[in-house]
Amino acid sequence: MNEQDNQRLPWWQKYTLTLEEAAEYFGISYKKLRIFCKNHADESFILWNGNRALIKREMFERYIDNDLDII
Repeated sequence: MNEQDNQRLPWWQKYTLTLEEAAEYFGISYKKLRIFCKNHADESFILWNGNRALIKREMFERYIDNDLDII
């Protein structure tokens, strides 16, 4: 599978989402999501690739359902 094939995967099949994808998928602004990731850098649903955050989709969904009231 090359990079183009990976970009064509529907979001519900991806393990991780970029912040842009996650913002659209979860209905959260990119800016708020970026700040949230910086403030919660050690959470298990964030995968850091250098200074670039990736959101582990299913884990973040569970976090939102169980622990998050407001962002």
